[in-house]
Amino acid sequence: MSKPISIEQFKKLVPTGMKRNVTPEFIEKLNNIADDPDTIETFKENILSYAGVMRDGRFKLSQYINAVKYVSYKLLGSTNVAAYVQTFPETYQRLLDKGTTDKTISAYVAGYNKTKLVNLIYEQSFIPTYVLNAHMFQEALNVQADLMLTARSEKVRSDAANSLLIHLKRPEVQKIELDIGVKEDKSIQELRASTLELVRQQRAMIKSGEVSALAIAESKLVTIEVEAEDATD
Repeated sequence: MSKPISIEQFKKLVPTGMKRNVTPEFIEKLNNIADDPDTIETFKENILSYAGVMRDGRFKLSQYINAVKYVSYKLLGSTNVAAYVQTFPETYQRLLDKGTTDKTISAYVAGYNKTKLVNLIYEQSFIPTYVLNAHMFQEALNVQADLMLTARSEKVRSDAANSLLIHLKRPEVQKIELDIGVKEDKSIQELRASTLELVRQQRAMIKSGEVSALAIAESKLVTIEVEAEDATD
């Protein structure tokens, strides 16, 4: 059986103006959000994880809960229409009672799928869980630290200390070796050989007195471009 969400827990996640709406009745409804025990835990985790979206607009708590349910059903593999029907069964039944066509119902669903709140939750669902729950990681560390210092059981203190040592361990420095190979083609090899030969000749000329070092320094290289003969000639 999943652990119920408490009033204090949920109030910490909602904007100040919404805290007064987090009543015992609302929390009871929240903890019984689904009949299927296989999905209720997912719903509750998502409700806590995506609560930050309520700071991005003027949304009601009921709207937020419904949007989370809809997106959760989608993430579990339901189509847009199936997720809408599971989230709003009474609304869907009223549409059927009025004789609303499937095409019109699909249009309603498409409109809901494009709402700001639903898309904000979609965006949150793509953020890694460890980022969304970074605050809970710190809270867990605080609990472990408290157990390490105050628990009566030596084993509990030892396990808590070991957990802290593991999670707070300094990252190991990884040596990254780069193996960069340069493949030389024939033209580069010929250019290097020609350059070395030119340098050798210039040194010999300076040594023999045929030319001065200044003249060599001020000399310019002349590049001659040779056009290839037409292959058809």
